[in-house]
Amino acid sequence: MTKFGVIVFPGSNCDRDVAYVTRDLLGQPTRMVWHQDTDIADLDVIIIPGGFSYGDYLRCGAIARFSPVMQQVIEHAQKGKFVLGICNGFQVLTEAKLLPGVLTRNRDLHFICDRVPLKVENANTPWTKTYSSGEVITLPIAHGEGRFYADRNTLSAIEDNGQVVFRYVGENPNGSLNKIAGICNRQGNVLGMMPHPERAADAILGGSDGLSLFQGLLEKVAAVV
Repeated sequence: MTKFGVIVFPGSNCDRDVAYVTRDLLGQPTRMVWHQDTDIADLDVIIIPGGFSYGDYLRCGAIARFSPVMQQVIEHAQKGKFVLGICNGFQVLTEAKLLPGVLTRNRDLHFICDRVPLKVENANTPWTKTYSSGEVITLPIAHGEGRFYADRNTLSAIEDNGQVVFRYVGENPNGSLNKIAGICNRQGNVLGMMPHPERAADAILGGSDGLSLFQGLLEKVAAVV
């Protein structure tokens, strides 16, 4: 069994959506981890969900980065364990320097809520092993600050190292550089993405393209342990 931990900040609102996938759909032990907790040593996978941590004051993810649990999340990642940040969670991961770049205001300065096509750019990560390289999937997005930005050298390194995991297809909904929708660290164990795979994991909701991301990770963790 793979033990999942879902971090809960004041303002998180997608934590239960994630737990529904890991606990109810996949049958894996799942623990909600309050942001002040610091004991996560028993967990295999940490997920930082979407929402508005600390009301997005200052800037998205900036305050959450200093929560007591985040130092443990950083150490968890440094040990090679798995971390997934979704939407606001992606923003937190960039603030914590677990992932390069930043997420800024959408190009048109509007909140976007839609379903968008994504291309799987790298199918060799633990998260995408059940997808095919170049496969196009559909996932929901819902964000006001999802425009990925990095300086020229950082962007070049991300591309050259195969760290772009998902890319928007067709229209660039938020103006992200190179249409980047999700990236991983160089080791591949930390993934951040603006689209919501947990909202597309049950066919009853109109699509299940996101479920494969969690299933692929289960296979990888099982192989490691």
